[in-house]
Amino acid sequence: MKPVAIFRHVALEGPGYFGTFLTQRGIPWRLIRVDEGERLSGEVTAFSGLAFMGGPMSVNDDLLWLSPAFDAVRRAAAADIPLLGHCLGGQLIAKALGAAITKAPVKELGWGEVTVADDPLAREWFGEMRCFDTFHWHGESFALPQGAALVLSSAHCRNQAYVLGKHLGMQCHVEMTEDMVRTWSASGTEEIRAALASPAVQSAEAMQQNLSERVRALHAVADVLYGRWIQGLAD
Repeated sequence: MKPVAIFRHVALEGPGYFGTFLTQRGIPWRLIRVDEGERLSGEVTAFSGLAFMGGPMSVNDDLLWLSPAFDAVRRAAAADIPLLGHCLGGQLIAKALGAAITKAPVKELGWGEVTVADDPLAREWFGEMRCFDTFHWHGESFALPQGAALVLSSAHCRNQAYVLGKHLGMQCHVEMTEDMVRTWSASGTEEIRAALASPAVQSAEAMQQNLSERVRALHAVADVLYGRWIQGLAD
């Protein structure tokens, strides 16, 4: 089986539970360390799927690696190779497919509830879940690419996830592990402090409360989403 390409944009925001999920199911994957200067070499058809992780930058920034990344997304979409985006990754896919990325009404930092759309497509991806708690860390949000359907929303960010054929773009982070939550909340102290007045921002202490239970529940959600996504992997 061809591997899934996982694009990492900063060391702190690696594959997380997504890598674990693939490994547990015998699906090979290759990490492309964009933050260390790695780029996609060869054709996207060498991979069964492309997954883009998060990062603190904006896809509206003038960064050398963004143009090749947008091109890889478009080539994968044209070849019907499934795309998966987490936060920045969801924004990157959306922008590559023609959607705008803009400043969100408020930052979302920490745990928060999201609601699943009440329609057949959302049920196809989320099963019988109607809402769940997930982890957030963003200050921008995506509009929907042409033809995409909104499948997930929150009180503070309407566009939390979209589906377009085999492709899934998310604003939230379902890939979190306990270590990732601890590391992000520790390294993001200044950002948290500056935005703590926002109704969607938690303190580092609040982010780590009941952490094992929260992450375990989030992985159950991720199992459903990732399980649906891998059904589309290219031969």
